[in-house]
Amino acid sequence: MKQLLNTLYIQTQGAYLRLDHETLKVEIEKEVKKQIPLHHLGSIVTFGNVLMSPYLIHRCGEDGRSLVWLSEFGRFKGRLAGSTTGNVLLRQAQHEVVRDAGSTLAIARYMVAAKLQNARTVVMRAAREANDSVDREQLTKTAKLHAESIQKAERATDLDTLRGIEGYAAKTYFGSFTCMIRSNRETFALLDRNKRPPRDPINALLSFVYTLLKNDCVSACEGVGLDPQMGFLHTLRPGRPALALDLMEEFRAPFADRLVLSLINRKQIQPKDFVTRPGGAVHLVDDARRTLLEAYQNRKQEEVQHQIIDSKAPFGLIPHVQARLLARHLRGDVPSYQPFIQK
Repeated sequence: MKQLLNTLYIQTQGAYLRLDHETLKVEIEKEVKKQIPLHHLGSIVTFGNVLMSPYLIHRCGEDGRSLVWLSEFGRFKGRLAGSTTGNVLLRQAQHEVVRDAGSTLAIARYMVAAKLQNARTVVMRAAREANDSVDREQLTKTAKLHAESIQKAERATDLDTLRGIEGYAAKTYFGSFTCMIRSNRETFALLDRNKRPPRDPINALLSFVYTLLKNDCVSACEGVGLDPQMGFLHTLRPGRPALALDLMEEFRAPFADRLVLSLINRKQIQPKDFVTRPGGAVHLVDDARRTLLEAYQNRKQEEVQHQIIDSKAPFGLIPHVQARLLARHLRGDVPSYQPFIQK
């Protein structure tokens, strides 16, 4: 178990969480191992076989405190949603925009353009730092294709075309991903993007970090009062947080992917940190998962310059800033949604 900022992560299998007045107590084999004042926690994330008392679940729902259930290996299973909050007029405006093809396309264009630009920035940085000329050439080609894709995205006349442009750029980006790996490349080479379940170490890392990032984006949407399931770029499906996935696209490369690359290239995560399960699924072992979680939270504390608000903010707050900027646009306060682009 580990408390990072205001989030408590519970990985110990068989742990039991209960509420004692205003204190959260964590028991393992009926022995209290940790006590935390409940008001210190903004969210609780559990992995696998972790139990909670009904009173704790009820209290978190009443307070709007996030409870997230993941599998033992980090696959998202569910999230507690308390009473619906937020401005009903904002949600009404959001639903009206989703039904308007032109308005939806305009927002989706900005989101895709930001994703492509942020990915291009990561690729260009890697090209400058590459020691191998073949890697540098491949990364330079990918950066050029992303620049062309941004221009195409600006001219896209419908969502299907826009999704096609984004999908092709993403395929090229992941096709060059191995060129950004400098340590243990034989283990962490990205041959193809696979998930549900991930079948190699690099996909296990990416899927795990993407799950954490998605949960943060869901929280950002709900914190502002937006409906996380009513998105603009991603197709609407029952139970799918389409809007959270929309916001997440802007942060995949500069936040999640760079974190994964950093952990590999600094050898904080190594080949021995993975286990293959029956059926071919590959997962992180417990110690490596703790290393990743700590690095993830440390990354969230790093300050980055936000061009729209013209100030620095911790990376962990940027999804919340973007959710608020989107809400302002949906309410009609500003003419367009302004995405996050990292310089």
